[in-house]
Amino acid sequence: MRLDKWLWQARFFRSRALATRAVESQPFRIDGRPIDKPHAAVAPGMVLTFALGKSVRVVKVRALGERRGPASEARTLYEDLTD
Repeated sequence: MRLDKWLWQARFFRSRALATRAVESQPFRIDGRPIDKPHAAVAPGMVLTFALGKSVRVVKVRALGERRGPASEARTLYEDLTD
């Protein structure tokens, strides 16, 4: 699944366009590798590191969503590893 689509489905961004712009303009890492392409592939087990607001988020992808559901459903897509 595309990184921007997953970030939108997991409700880190309000729209997919915002997720796309964030990936292109902010430092993102997938499993420690720098990424600047919104079409980068994500899969369960991968660890994402990115800035969100004034904090840095570290999350492990647990599942790929089929739709952008409610927040309770979105929280099942990832495990928050942020301290």
